[in-house]
Amino acid sequence: MNSPITRRGAFALIGAAALSLTGTGALAGCGTDGNNTGAVAVGSKAFTEGVILSELYALALEGAGIQVKRSFEISGSLIHTALTSGDIDLYPEYTGTGLISVLQMAPITDPQEAYDTVKEAYAREFDLTWLDQSPAADGQGLVIRTDVAEKYGIETISDLQQHAPELRFASQGQFDERPDGLPALEATYGPFVWKEHAIFDEGLKYEVLRNDEMDVTPAYTTEAQLTDDAFTLLKDDKRVWPPYNVAPVVRSEVLEANPAIAEALNRVSAALTTEDLTRLNARVDIDKEEYEDVARDFYESL
Repeated sequence: MNSPITRRGAFALIGAAALSLTGTGALAGCGTDGNNTGAVAVGSKAFTEGVILSELYALALEGAGIQVKRSFEISGSLIHTALTSGDIDLYPEYTGTGLISVLQMAPITDPQEAYDTVKEAYAREFDLTWLDQSPAADGQGLVIRTDVAEKYGIETISDLQQHAPELRFASQGQFDERPDGLPALEATYGPFVWKEHAIFDEGLKYEVLRNDEMDVTPAYTTEAQLTDDAFTLLKDDKRVWPPYNVAPVVRSEVLEANPAIAEALNRVSAALTTEDLTRLNARVDIDKEEYEDVARDFYESL
């Protein structure tokens, strides 16, 4: 299956050449099998949200009296292998990533079905346990300028499709070609005949919306800029995109040896919402706070 590369980092290219997991010591000393401390090794992917989530997990485990070793910012192309090889013991993963990128299965749009599928398959194929999934999800979405949404009464992607001839669409190019991008969108909602359709660099998409150059753009649902009231995330009312709810994935033998892991991390998952993740990302990416401080503030509020 041709899986897209996303900021969730399922198969991110960043840092892929920096680590090799072909031997037994790729992340030497990171996992419980690889060090003498018996610490639980918490891994993270190499992007803001991944590091914040992993720090939250680490704090929760330490709060439960479990010794932790942090092994953060692992390339998304390597982190699943790091887990299955025992170099790390757990990390936050997304249901859609597990389903499509790791298991190479067809997308499932129902969140509970997607979770149940990855949970069963990971246990069977990898001896890994998915703990409770969080309501928080970092998936594909579409963002519109709030003033435009209010002008036309647009709340859902169905509404957007009806008003497309009046709107300007800022693509990033890849979205137009990816099977799970515009082709999937039009297969589910019908054609989008935009007033204008232009391609901009990913880093400029919010700027061109703010400057009234464009009206709509693809986005991920926890991007830091979505804390700004100038932008509105539209509801995917026909569920074109698979869910990407976050959950801790743990080596089963580590969980059996440390059963308190489940309660500690499930408590974090239950408290997290998509809006929470967006705000946490914004504090790091926009306000330039340290991720450790941001994670600790949220953990202490639980």
